[in-house]
Amino acid sequence: MFELSSIIGLSHGINELRSLIKTVGPSGATVLILGDSGTGKELVAKALHGCSERGDGPFIPVNCGAIPRELLESELFGHRKGSFTGAISDRKGRFELANGGTLFLDEIGDMSMDLQVKLLRVLQERTIDPVGSSDSTAIDVRVVAATHKNILELIEKGEFREDLYYRLNVMPIEVTALSERKEDIGLLFEHFAKLYCRDNQPPIRLHKKSMDLMVQYDWPGNVRELSNLVDRYTALYPGQEVDLRKVPASMVPLGIRSISDIEGAEAVHQLIAGFAEQEAQNPVSDRAVEQPASVPEASPGDEVQNVIMLAQGGDVFPEQGMELKRHLLEIERSLIAQALSRAEGNVSKTARLLNLQRTTLIEKINKYGLSDHS
Repeated sequence: MFELSSIIGLSHGINELRSLIKTVGPSGATVLILGDSGTGKELVAKALHGCSERGDGPFIPVNCGAIPRELLESELFGHRKGSFTGAISDRKGRFELANGGTLFLDEIGDMSMDLQVKLLRVLQERTIDPVGSSDSTAIDVRVVAATHKNILELIEKGEFREDLYYRLNVMPIEVTALSERKEDIGLLFEHFAKLYCRDNQPPIRLHKKSMDLMVQYDWPGNVRELSNLVDRYTALYPGQEVDLRKVPASMVPLGIRSISDIEGAEAVHQLIAGFAEQEAQNPVSDRAVEQPASVPEASPGDEVQNVIMLAQGGDVFPEQGMELKRHLLEIERSLIAQALSRAEGNVSKTARLLNLQRTTLIEKINKYGLSDHS
């Protein structure tokens, strides 16, 4: 089925989900799909419909949280002409439109209590009462409901009917969050890249370091967030390789930026620590350190960024090469100067910021001539 093939992934959770859909789909039973927002609950509902004997019939989705409460009853059950102001003609509701097929009730947890009572009656009697009508209409509809909310908690709060929950929860299906199946991120990226490429451009590609960042990210918006991100980068960098470290900060999720910053700081720390160990074994002369040309006043912007990029495997290494020791000295001096400024010259606080012993920091302050900052 095309709908089943749209469930992308090779993780254990996704393989189990596809297997469950193949089993539950043909049964015709009422299904309750549980999962966080953006996990693809509607795709699961479509796959269930496609695997059933109703696959040739209509699939009608309704978002119960997007339709105003006073209009939802009419949307679901229809209405008769003159039943309320603005009802200028008879109108079929979603249940009638879904006759012979599947009705997908998304965000069922947002449905009001009075409508829950009417929905329960429809599920029990398989008839609907259009607004303004005294006659019931028989329906042949399979109901698939979904929610990102904890229904049991809603029941405890008196916000959801327990009898309706058990009527809907004949076949429960849970869709796992993207953060729990990160091995699927690469496949999903490729899928969306092909989906969104335009103007005969090849799909965008992702730099290896950027894929590492995506795998570490928690994806609070789940698959929908990843889809939107690929759509964004396809528009910004059509047919190109995307390196998130070079994308404008406003175009990168805050969580990914934070991971990148932490990795960059750790990479610089490792470089400096390695150099410090080397320096202890083969000390650099004071003369080499004190030369103004070797250690200019701190200019943290480009210098720090370049070293971070290099440490993370970036491709900014200058063709003419570079003096590693001098650059590491400059970075160390720059970071100490920034920390002193942040701590308003307080040496103890600066040592805590840099995770250094106070005596070690004082030695470095004297070494780099930063006593004016303290």
